[in-house]
Amino acid sequence: MPSGILLLDKPRGLSSNAALQRVRTLFDREKAGHVGSLDPLATGMLPICLGEATKVASDIVAGRKCYRFTVTLGARTTTGDAEGTVSERAAIPPLERSRVATALARFLGAGQQIPPMYSALKRAGQPLYRLARAGVTVERAPRAIEVSQLRLLTLTPETLELEVLCSKGTYVRVLAEDIAAALDTVGHVSVLRREYVEPFEAETMYTLESLAQTRAQGDEPTLLPIDHPLGHLPAVHLDREVAQRVRHGQAVNVADTPRGTRVRLYSDEGFFGIGASDAEGAVHPRRLLRS
Repeated sequence: MPSGILLLDKPRGLSSNAALQRVRTLFDREKAGHVGSLDPLATGMLPICLGEATKVASDIVAGRKCYRFTVTLGARTTTGDAEGTVSERAAIPPLERSRVATALARFLGAGQQIPPMYSALKRAGQPLYRLARAGVTVERAPRAIEVSQLRLLTLTPETLELEVLCSKGTYVRVLAEDIAAALDTVGHVSVLRREYVEPFEAETMYTLESLAQTRAQGDEPTLLPIDHPLGHLPAVHLDREVAQRVRHGQAVNVADTPRGTRVRLYSDEGFFGIGASDAEGAVHPRRLLRS
């Protein structure tokens, strides 16, 4: 099976790592990794890099994410979502779409967010969620995030259905709690779906069931090429001899190369890695695929 990127539609109730292990088992791949974790509660797009595609995972992580989620108002939970126990209740004021829209507008643009205790971030080698389960709360530094879009889809007396396009590192559970506070109540996420990860918004996802069926039929899923998420990088095309020098770790001078930036590297055989150009325009190898 060639290297590439598989877009999995992760089911509810399964951790991201468990979903990854199922894919690895189905296709007998030792080298594979998921990009960006989804909580067991969440469904939706989970990019999985197979083989040499693991070398572009950091570029996928950097992309914005689009989520559709439901905030249930009037109850805060220990985890910020429906998997936790209710820790606080509050009255829900009468809400109109205009009032909700005004509150949502406050969250647009750059901001700061304190990660939740129920997260995979580590403190002294321990995931925060383990500390939280033991009843320990530690101070967390705020993180810079950016919310590009935040739309109200449906409104009921007790719930908001929202869609958000946000930067990496944004916790939707925290955003939901903050939105509820802005509406003078408390709340938690009861439904969460990742619609897409940029730049895969127009691409088709596979379910675990469809992957199993594809495998049972002796077919292979359609993988996205390794360079698919690298369209933001300038492309540098090298002839066979020059490409071989780069593969051996040498820097090469290439005419008209943008300076001081990461670049995509291509030879006559196609994409073969990521390089970086210096101030003089010389291209240095950074992350190369196995030939």
